[in-house]
Amino acid sequence: MAVQQSLVIIKPDGLIKSLTGNIISMLSETKLKIVAARVLRVSRELAEKHYSKLKQEQIAKHGQEKGNKIFENVIEYIQGKFHTDRVFALVYQGEDAINKIRELAGKTNPEEAEPISIRGKYGRINSKTGVFENVLHASASEKEAEQEIKLWFTPDQLSDLIYPVTTEKSSKERIVWK
Repeated sequence: MAVQQSLVIIKPDGLIKSLTGNIISMLSETKLKIVAARVLRVSRELAEKHYSKLKQEQIAKHGQEKGNKIFENVIEYIQGKFHTDRVFALVYQGEDAINKIRELAGKTNPEEAEPISIRGKYGRINSKTGVFENVLHASASEKEAEQEIKLWFTPDQLSDLIYPVTTEKSSKERIVWK
């Protein structure tokens, strides 16, 4: 199995409930290494890019009006409209990183997640919005992980790079994603 990287986002409900340490402790069981971490406010643009696939899925499943409402609730959730306005984004790296993290995370719906998983222990469905407050996001595939990491981090924010980079010349030289 090749070395993989995976994006993990501890969402606003995880931060407001002070679960960051608990979640990182559980993830440490994977023996993966953290190669990037940052606390940030999620812009609408970043949220929409991150969840663009979800919007299409929800509209296909529920129709335009309900699909857009679900998507809007998810965007508001990740932007912190229901809790705090910050998330903690991390990149984990190691052999079979994506599967190891997804297994610990549990199913997206906290009610369907194993009780010992992160989402099973700490998640809930918000009865007012219907949003799965599932405390974290974890990349689902290698392709998704690469797209998400490049969306949330610049190459110079990672201590280890596994995706191609190039150097741009400007008034200040910097590394950017190819």
